[in-house]
Amino acid sequence: MYKFFLALICLFFAASSMAQNVNSGPQDTPQFGTAINIAVSPSEESDGDEFFADAEKNEKKGDLNEALTLFGKAAFEYNNDKKFSRYAAALLRMSNVHLLLAHYTEAEQVVLNAALKTYSRIGSRSGQMAAYNQLGKIYYAANKLTQSLWFFTQQGILAQQLKNNTSYIDSVLGIALIKIKKKEYYLATKDVNRAELLAKTARITQFAQQIKNSRQVIAEKLTVKK
Repeated sequence: MYKFFLALICLFFAASSMAQNVNSGPQDTPQFGTAINIAVSPSEESDGDEFFADAEKNEKKGDLNEALTLFGKAAFEYNNDKKFSRYAAALLRMSNVHLLLAHYTEAEQVVLNAALKTYSRIGSRSGQMAAYNQLGKIYYAANKLTQSLWFFTQQGILAQQLKNNTSYIDSVLGIALIKIKKKEYYLATKDVNRAELLAKTARITQFAQQIKNSRQVIAEKLTVKK
């Protein structure tokens, strides 16, 4: 089923490109926080809204293939309605479902070939930041650590420019996970400590469990190393 909808999404990409011309085997599961949500401007209702809501319900229930189908339909409707911010957001959610299914190539291509290009075209820096975060997670799960590090770093740079403390902390913890996987435990500890300090200063509590888990993993790895 997902191959069918990957092909369908490719058709969406082609249609979107034409419109722009006219208008001129799984590795470790990444232990990341909640995915970044992109706010979109309120406007008239779209059929895509219903598909998107149903997709979220199916994702929460664990019916990932159905969620993938519905996010694809939502993206198609948003693109037809020229609601490009929502279109790109639906694509990011599609990518995340592919990631959950360990479809790393599909997850990567949906972001690189459509979501990131769309956010760049409409000038959404927060959207680009979310796309960088998603690519960081994908490459981490696929054990492509150099690429993952680059995209988490880009996310952090944009987050600082946008003064988005939550996204910046998220990027720092993503980089810490990469260093843990590379067995750079002391460097990872510095990143975790920095993330914790930033979170306390900004009074952000959502990363508390992730910070605790990272510390526990580092402690266990160092114990085994000794």
